Amino acid sequence: MKVRRLSLQNFRGVRTGMVYLTGHSLLVGSNSVGKSTICEALELVLGPERMFRRPVVDEHDFYGSRYQETDGDLPEIRLEAVLTDLSPAAERRFASHIRRWSEEHRDFADLVEGGVADPDAGEWCLPVVFLGRFDPQEDDFFGATFFAHPESASDDFTEETPGLGSGLRPFTREDKRHCGFLYLRPNRTGNRALTFQRGSLLDTIVRLEAERAGPLWEKTLADVAGVALASDDSGFAKIRSEVRQRVERFLSLAGDSDPVDVRVSELTREHLREVLRLFIATQPGEHPVPFNRLSTGSLNLLVFALLMYIAELKGDHSVIFAMEEPEIALPPHAQRRLVDFAVRHMGQTIVTSHSPYVIERFEPDHIVVLNRDSAGALTSSAVVLPADFKAKQYRARQRQFAEAVLARAVLVVEGATEADVMPAVADVLELDPSVDYQHPDLAGVTFFDAEGDSSVPKYAPVFKLLGKPVYGIHDNPVRPFTADVEAKTADFTRYKVIPYGGIEDLLTQEIAPAVLRRFLTSVSQRPDYPTKCGSLREDMDDQAVRRLAWDVLKGRKGDGYGALLITACTSQAELPDSLTEFLLQIDRDLRPPTDDSVAGTYTEADGVGDEPDGD
Repeated sequence: MKVRRLSLQNFRGVRTGMVYLTGHSLLVGSNSVGKSTICEALELVLGPERMFRRPVVDEHDFYGSRYQETDGDLPEIRLEAVLTDLSPAAERRFASHIRRWSEEHRDFADLVEGGVADPDAGEWCLPVVFLGRFDPQEDDFFGATFFAHPESASDDFTEETPGLGSGLRPFTREDKRHCGFLYLRPNRTGNRALTFQRGSLLDTIVRLEAERAGPLWEKTLADVAGVALASDDSGFAKIRSEVRQRVERFLSLAGDSDPVDVRVSELTREHLREVLRLFIATQPGEHPVPFNRLSTGSLNLLVFALLMYIAELKGDHSVIFAMEEPEIALPPHAQRRLVDFAVRHMGQTIVTSHSPYVIERFEPDHIVVLNRDSAGALTSSAVVLPADFKAKQYRARQRQFAEAVLARAVLVVEGATEADVMPAVADVLELDPSVDYQHPDLAGVTFFDAEGDSSVPKYAPVFKLLGKPVYGIHDNPVRPFTADVEAKTADFTRYKVIPYGGIEDLLTQEIAPAVLRRFLTSVSQRPDYPTKCGSLREDMDDQAVRRLAWDVLKGRKGDGYGALLITACTSQAELPDSLTEFLLQIDRDLRPPTDDSVAGTYTEADGVGDEPDGD
């Protein structure tokens, strides 16, 4: 099975929302946009162990924390998932609850306006819905999952879902197990996931193994009962004997030879669940320790390993696997390996991430960009590259594209030197106390190296399709642009052609000779200084200093010398005007509104507001 569509109403920071997924999917967006909310919603709808938590939902799971009846209306959490790619076994099991899905319209075929030509067209899908409410009479919260089709006219109460009265047939825990939903939240559930408590990963493994190998708890209880802590050679033997002598004065003990004993457990399943622990020995050490004493990264990988175990027990790539921020405490190579393994072995992998090392493992059409406005409306859009944009162009710059997908805005520059110089200019502006300026890193702006002035406009429609403000800057092109390339410049949010033949011309003409002298004095001590260019002399006039600086920058082009020149500037007044003005204009474009009328509402820029976080 695969989740094709998820709709959310009145859940966390989402008042209403719709998310479409296409197989393996990567969810990206700003902090608090709702990525984790989507994973939590899927767990409520599909997670078989989620109902062990009591209460299933609470006050802050409702949009705006509003759950009490108002004007006769009782707020309700409604989360509906549409499952496609059903196996023959699933079609048979859920035969009375499936309906046709129209991929063309991304909706149920029978709801398509005007109908569909062939009533048997489209694949079968299974819609299920989670409903959550507060029951004033019970003064408690209730929630459960139901089949969303067909709707029933009669109330269908169950002991598990009192107070809901949905009129729908419950989608039971056993039904959910056929969906194979697993959720990895290493930064939040690692400790509990590795215990044997009900609903934990190890509990799931024990249950699945018991289905194949027979009862496991009975043998374990017998083994524990056979542990003789108070054997004759144990220090507890004398204590047991002394206790027995004193107890016999007041209690009539059994005739057994050992009516008083010392055991390691109460010999119940529940107590064993509480006290059993995994012990792990990791390199370079040799001594095993309880799992919760391992490092954060080791815990994350341990949780993932258990999820892989569960997936293998379920078999046939039938697992829907949601994975939240796998990059936490993991190095890049481990992030890539983890994601690749999940994609290969799971039926559907749904990942949230802020890591370019994770994002680059997904093709553009499997990246889902999320947005949420201040009114709590969540929307999703797929990454669609222009028809004339070649796939190899994407793959050649996949790491840069990954960073751009995460960014709030993109600034496209023509080469490596410009990609070094622009952030350096921003650093100086940020440190100048006389300038009101927000650094691109804080504003969420990423720099994209187009590798050529004629290539800069080609990326404008690409990032515009991603819904990003996109800026472009380059010097005078070597050859005039074609009409097609020139037309693409209209997609820039702001675009500037610098009236110079190259970045070296701009820097040496717009930066004062005094700064150039400081730069030349500093770099002359570097081992990679281009000695063939000559050295700074005291008798050089300003024009000679400019020529020498140009030669040095050209001689070490792409080696960071342009950024070194910028660091020799101490304030905005010493920076090149062309670059400074462009960066300041981008800053003004992206600054959030300061009008008092919008104070307290959510914006992507600050990630705060009057609604609870959605991420």
